[in-house]
Amino acid sequence: MQIGFDSQKYIELQSRHIRERIAHFGGKLYLEFGGKLFDDNHAERVLPGFAADNKLQMLLALKEQAEIVIAINAADIESSKRRGDLGITYDTDVGRLIDVFRSFGLYVGSIAMTQFADQPSALLFESRMKENGLNVYRMYSIPNYPGDVDLIVSDRGYGRNDYIVTTRPLVVVTAPGPGSGKMATCLSQLYHEHKRGIIAGYAKFETFPVWNLPLKHPVNLAYEAATADLDDVNMIDPFHLEAYGETATNYNRDVEIFPVLRTIFEKIYGECPYKSPTDMGVNMLAYAISDDEVCREAAKQEIIRRFFHAACEEKRRTGHKGEQQRIELLMRALRIVPETRKTVPAALAVANRTRKPAVAIELPDGSLVTGRTTVLLGAASAALLNALKTLAKIPDEIELISPNVIVPIQTLKVDHMQSLNPRLHTDEVLIALAICAGSDLNARRAMAQLEKLKGSQLHSTVLLSSVDESVLRKLGIHLTCEATYENNNLYHK
Repeated sequence: MQIGFDSQKYIELQSRHIRERIAHFGGKLYLEFGGKLFDDNHAERVLPGFAADNKLQMLLALKEQAEIVIAINAADIESSKRRGDLGITYDTDVGRLIDVFRSFGLYVGSIAMTQFADQPSALLFESRMKENGLNVYRMYSIPNYPGDVDLIVSDRGYGRNDYIVTTRPLVVVTAPGPGSGKMATCLSQLYHEHKRGIIAGYAKFETFPVWNLPLKHPVNLAYEAATADLDDVNMIDPFHLEAYGETATNYNRDVEIFPVLRTIFEKIYGECPYKSPTDMGVNMLAYAISDDEVCREAAKQEIIRRFFHAACEEKRRTGHKGEQQRIELLMRALRIVPETRKTVPAALAVANRTRKPAVAIELPDGSLVTGRTTVLLGAASAALLNALKTLAKIPDEIELISPNVIVPIQTLKVDHMQSLNPRLHTDEVLIALAICAGSDLNARRAMAQLEKLKGSQLHSTVLLSSVDESVLRKLGIHLTCEATYENNNLYHK
């Protein structure tokens, strides 16, 4: 696995730049934090060398200066909106985020409930949070937002909102997901601070698109692929081009909203501190890219991965219409096809030969291993064992798990647990391997290789079960599947 990004340099540059922005505004900055503060697996995939918790580490470098405000839309609480990746509701995720931030010693100052309208679930959430010692503030809906600037920047607009009491120079406003009202929370606070004679500024932290990478750079196109369901489009920032004569990459929503933001700033301060939406950002990502070619190739692979994911979601009827087609256009622009992903032709070749589902894994060193479907194991389980054998340099003919161990598990599944599939899933295989490792040296050697699977690429010729997907992701394996089921049943678990 080649490295194309310098994480340590990024943390140092980013934290220094945010300190400079705090000083520029006289010692108080509201920083709208887009994307994930930790577990940023997209950035980890497109920028090899980027650690999933890099942004958290950067924030820890500012730990003594920073406090966190978590914004959540009250309408999302009422509708029980869920995170697509974790499957938990936004209000539940607020608790998870607070626990994680506190575990790192970060100060969570308060929760901002945006678009509050006395929703019953929001009131229960507010009560529960206050019982746990948290400060909860209400932000109300404003008619014709964001068009009616005169109303917005008035006592009947932002002035109706609660004033969030903050005590530190850097106020990081984050959220469980998009549409939570992070920017509105920041701007409301600027209005209230200004009325109190407190000088404060606003900046935006968005990892993607990367403003100083070309518009059609694969890393920026990978962001378009990742947000194809949102209809986001990267574009040249026309305000930045006019102000400075320099091209900068931004995306449609920020460009469209900037004239409104500029007017709001002018109403609050008398002038706007920024000449373009790009000016508002503090992203130093591009300066930490150490090998552009490695990142380009990783981004191309991510776009292909997103293509397969969109196709699978469409097959499951859980996707967004047109998402796959939009990603396919990006692939054409980069002249890449699904088979550019090395595991795709490898898995399909085994499936064509055996006429059964197959899986291929590309290990971090570039070597390929495959797995086929047998009476004992599913293809993903077989490929996982073969990958561990390869990493441990165990000959192929050696059995890591005796059939004497597998068969009783199958009997338990079919005869006692009402399972129709006797073959072992990946979680069952790992448990069986762990049992064998107690008395078998080769099984112990194989178990010791599990952490080396992180960063591997996997492709399945059929849709994997939710169990297999979960296990493989926990191992750090990046997977794709053909958008087809193993059988023609109407119900697929």
